[in-house]
Amino acid sequence: MEALEAHFVTRPGNVVEQKRRREVIRKLGCIEEQLRSLSEEPGLRGLDEHIQDDEEVSGLLEDLRETISDYQMAQQTATYKQACKLIVTAEASVLNNIRCAQRAEYRHGDRRGCLKGTRTAVLDQIELWTQDFDKPPVYWLNGLAGTGKSTITQTIAERIFVDGQLGASFFCSRDFEDRKNLHFIFPTIAVQLARRYTEVRSILVPLVRSDPAIVDESLYNQMKKLIVEPLEESAISTVIVIDALDECEDEEPASAILTVLGQFVSVIPKVKFFLTGRPEPRIRRGFGLPLLAEVTDMFVLHEVEPSRVDSDIQLFFRRSFLEIADRQGGLDGWPTKEQLNILCERAAGLFVYAVATVKFIDHRNNNPKKQLDRLLQLPNSTAYEGMTKFKPNTTLDSLYASILQEAFGDDYPEDDPKVRSVLGAVILAANPLSPSAIGTLLGFDTEDVFPLLSSIHSLLTLQEDIDQPVRPFHKSSPDFIVDPTRCINERFRVSPPSHHPELLVGCLNLMNRTLEKNICKLPDSVTNSEVPDLRERTKRYIDSGLQYACKSWYKHLVDQRTARTPEITSALHRFLENKFVFWLEVLSVLGAAREAIDALDLVTKRLEAPPTVELANDCFRFVTGFFEVIEESAPHIYHSALPLSPQTSIVRKLYGPHA
Repeated sequence: MEALEAHFVTRPGNVVEQKRRREVIRKLGCIEEQLRSLSEEPGLRGLDEHIQDDEEVSGLLEDLRETISDYQMAQQTATYKQACKLIVTAEASVLNNIRCAQRAEYRHGDRRGCLKGTRTAVLDQIELWTQDFDKPPVYWLNGLAGTGKSTITQTIAERIFVDGQLGASFFCSRDFEDRKNLHFIFPTIAVQLARRYTEVRSILVPLVRSDPAIVDESLYNQMKKLIVEPLEESAISTVIVIDALDECEDEEPASAILTVLGQFVSVIPKVKFFLTGRPEPRIRRGFGLPLLAEVTDMFVLHEVEPSRVDSDIQLFFRRSFLEIADRQGGLDGWPTKEQLNILCERAAGLFVYAVATVKFIDHRNNNPKKQLDRLLQLPNSTAYEGMTKFKPNTTLDSLYASILQEAFGDDYPEDDPKVRSVLGAVILAANPLSPSAIGTLLGFDTEDVFPLLSSIHSLLTLQEDIDQPVRPFHKSSPDFIVDPTRCINERFRVSPPSHHPELLVGCLNLMNRTLEKNICKLPDSVTNSEVPDLRERTKRYIDSGLQYACKSWYKHLVDQRTARTPEITSALHRFLENKFVFWLEVLSVLGAAREAIDALDLVTKRLEAPPTVELANDCFRFVTGFFEVIEESAPHIYHSALPLSPQTSIVRKLYGPHA
């Protein structure tokens, strides 16, 4: 230890680096002291006996690994940041202009890795695969909902980043439009690779500069030009991670991404792809394609030996309850071994069940002892999660039904419509909404919305700040709530055909009430880029509810039956007749002008009422005819687009006085 310290600390390095090294030496010294005390403990045969009952020693070994990993993580992060700084301005400009998904990389968001000491077998197996290039280049981590795929993926990404092997990562999510869109995956990965490797950057930047439209091409061309050609030419050895492919919108019978990957993976033998996804039909068919099947290793999480998974889940419960007991006090001997065993039995190998259980018990407004007793006493459901035939008291559905029943009970049935409306907003929103935005859109007081959501916080990612977005903590909960064969209590069931129109009307009514000319108080005749505080102005004058309404209202116009509803037709006509250009103004300052084309294109296809269709068609012509003006300058919608539009234009006749 002393020799290590002498060599380690005296090596050259800046102040931060020296401080980081001293902290590593301190932690290693603590671990060394603990190991020494174990080996000298009286009445035992020393360290060997502890290894026979190895939980304590394995914990120390995990501490040792974590200490070294933390140091390497800091080193790799510093190296990555330094590499990013060296990217010249011209190259950075090209990379920044490539359309990418936001917060899709493993370092972003609030994703957590595996609890220390859990999932060690599968993690070690995957890590060995990443290091052995004689093994197949593709790895599929296959698992049912709630088995811990994303948590394992996060940990693997962290580990291989530490090892210097991670080239790029993409965490798909149905909660975010860009992260569920297949056409964002390859451009996002390409940018990460270019920032990581100089060799890739020197190939990719000139390619994109000469052909900017490449990012809008087919998935085949995207992968060929943005990923395969730069990696093939540079001969880079790296690992690419893509999590939750099943959460992407994909109309193909066999996964479109996997179909393309199968055609190219043999061309870049030094590149490995780690992929995860539920075994849905299109995912299974994708991995079953001949070109991919022969080069893919697969690990099936829900087929892991039950005793091993149960041991990990029990460790998770023990450590979580210990944290609760330390924080709350007065919980000596809690929970009992019997209670812990019952919870582990009910989890039945699903980590998401364990997480939801802990969240339910650790409700800030309730005594954890009572919460646990209440949970264990609730009747069991007979529903099943997907095709997995767990016992009635070990399904995700039974937990979700119990949480909803406990939260809302039978005392106030008059609140059921509000409950369903709020749940519908959380589940069906195109992008996650905050409690305040939900209240604004649905016409409820925020003081009513937040407590309602708080009562089911074990199903949600919910923060204390009412302006922060809320979303399901796992997709299996919304799957349950919208499925009438699983959510058998219709009091809590959300029906998309009913709740999409409710959200659409809420968006239209909000825009009809609040949109106005020059909502951000911009100076006359400026382009958006000339307003230095544009972002601050949009936050100040356009709250999150109105932003959502302007960008996403049409995404709730899900079918022609919805469009024919008199309430919707009337609200939509009023909107186009009275607020249309004010809406374009908001989209312009938000950098979302393209949403106008998509919205109006859909409206003209779905509507049938002649006056509204005629108006919508004219609005569509206005947007496509003056798109560059609208995109670049909100004020010039009035100063340039309107005056230059045809005299016969309905839009000009309606909004000409604002020019």
